[in-house]
Amino acid sequence: MTSRGAKYWSNGAIPLIAPEMLGEIIATASDIALVINLDGKILSVLVNRQHRAFNQLDHWEGRDIRDVLTEDSRPKLEARLRIFAEGGESSKQVELNHYDGENWDFPVRYSFHRIGADASILLMLGRDLRPIAEMQMQLIEVQMALERDYETQREYDTRYRVLTEATRDAFVFVGTKSGRVVDANEVACDLLGLERDALVGNALAQEFDSRRRAEFMEALTQKAMDADAPPLEVETRRTKTRAVLTPTAFRAAGEPLILCRIDPIEAAGAGSGELGENLLALYHKGVDAIVFTDKDGVILAANESFLGLSDAPHIGSVKGRSLGEYLVRGSVDLRVLIENATRAGQMRMFATKLAGEYGAQVSVELSATYLSDQSVPCIVFVIRDASRMEGVRKPGVAVSDDAMRSVMELVGSANLKDIVAETTDVVEKMCIETAVELTRNNRVAAAEMLGLSRQSLYVKLRKYGLLSRDGGDG
Repeated sequence: MTSRGAKYWSNGAIPLIAPEMLGEIIATASDIALVINLDGKILSVLVNRQHRAFNQLDHWEGRDIRDVLTEDSRPKLEARLRIFAEGGESSKQVELNHYDGENWDFPVRYSFHRIGADASILLMLGRDLRPIAEMQMQLIEVQMALERDYETQREYDTRYRVLTEATRDAFVFVGTKSGRVVDANEVACDLLGLERDALVGNALAQEFDSRRRAEFMEALTQKAMDADAPPLEVETRRTKTRAVLTPTAFRAAGEPLILCRIDPIEAAGAGSGELGENLLALYHKGVDAIVFTDKDGVILAANESFLGLSDAPHIGSVKGRSLGEYLVRGSVDLRVLIENATRAGQMRMFATKLAGEYGAQVSVELSATYLSDQSVPCIVFVIRDASRMEGVRKPGVAVSDDAMRSVMELVGSANLKDIVAETTDVVEKMCIETAVELTRNNRVAAAEMLGLSRQSLYVKLRKYGLLSRDGGDG
């Protein structure tokens, strides 16, 4: 090929090329070069040394080019060979897919050139299309991903719009930094007396009487960070409606926002509204500690009085912790309180000690109430400081006359050792009766409270004739 190919170079602008260099130039100028005759037989294969994707294709030489083409590419080759066999020329490039019978194929764009003295030899210069195909595939995948994201965004946007318009609550989205309304539903627009287009972009503070933007946003942010902060009461400037704002802080795409729910005070009714305000004031300013926990005793909220009893610095230091961590007997007391409250609805006057953050202990009385009719059931603990009354308080379980009489009768008729042994039995019986009474005959909890095994407690209950009490194992 190289010797005959040299005849087609003419003197002039392009110098004559040495035959031994022509093959290297052709291989470098293309990714793959094939020399075939008009019958389709491959006479020579040249592969660009810098292009390693094709590997070695020397085994193609001597084969029919149709054997290394996919079925859909063969008609395109036949059409091009027919043009050259009829003496015609064609500068149009053709894309052919090669298949080598080894479960791999690759697309190549070929240009056809006549060489040789009898014009029966064709040179096919090919450019590998796999990088382009891979790029096109990546573009298609990116486009499909964008389409999926767009459809997902449309779906969420539709859900958001339906939810905002269907809900009966009035709420607005406010930018934390700017203090301006980002979005609002129709209920909020009616409550504030503005159309949505006019409300969006306005400072929310100016929609309420006597509210400065900086102070208003500071109070709103503080309320969003501390759920136990006093409610933020406002009066709308246009409709003169008294309302309470309930903010929730969050981030969207890195931007801090506040979802602000607006609840008209009149909506709950004058009586219930006044009762709610009084109860809230009692919670915040009451003398007794009030703690809300979930069904496992994990603290959800607590008032200032509890923080004072437990020496806690702020509400964030107690939220999420178990109430049992603040009781001297820990999980034993907490289990007794929770089991009796959930079983009977409430438990009153449970005497124990509360341990503060720094180890100080305070005698307290706890009452527990189980609120099962809430959307999320919880337990309310009212904790009263009983340290001042501890010295004058009568024992929870009095010593029976029979027990005292039996001890007194031993004096003079028995030695001191026997009297002490009898007294020990009396005290032990009193302790067991107290534990059973405090746990409302929950013997598993009573055994834990006394530090006994369940079997040992049953032995002592049988010894003192206490097994006949009503109740079960809890």
